[in-house]
Amino acid sequence: MSVLIFWDNDVDPGLQQPVVRMISDIIEMPVYAEENPVMLRGFDRMRNQNDASRILGDMQDIYTRRAGCRDSILIVTGKDLYIRGRDFVFGLARPGVNVSIVSAARLKNSWYGRPDRDEDLMDRIVKEGTHELCHCMGLDHCDNPECIMFYPQTLDELDRKRKMLCPQCRESLNIYRFSE
Repeated sequence: MSVLIFWDNDVDPGLQQPVVRMISDIIEMPVYAEENPVMLRGFDRMRNQNDASRILGDMQDIYTRRAGCRDSILIVTGKDLYIRGRDFVFGLARPGVNVSIVSAARLKNSWYGRPDRDEDLMDRIVKEGTHELCHCMGLDHCDNPECIMFYPQTLDELDRKRKMLCPQCRESLNIYRFSE
């Protein structure tokens, strides 16, 4: 079992390898990254955002159905994402088919009028990316505000999370890993 991260060309490629290493360390699985070869569709002109559900549907069709990819897939994009009923999402997962996506757009300090820092963006991509991948591996949200599986409603809540799973979530991930 491994994880494949598709890195979209609108996210700084210099962050790719550190993010890969950190996610691999947290989930204790091999993680690989490639440039995303597929154009992401689902742009909604009225909202000026991309529909995360539509993107995951396309990825499911292309990679899991047609290509038979068995890896858990994470797409890292710079596009702002939403799902129906929500103004935005930091990320989204489809656990049944092992595809997930994270948007760097609202993870950047500049979105909130603050100076950008690569360290902040990298930290947030790691936390949110690991969170979404763990959903693909069967984990649910956690009540522990420091656990990666805690469901943040704001950037500040995301920043308060640690880059680790709590003991209960770690155990759930181990059960998943060793059942494969």
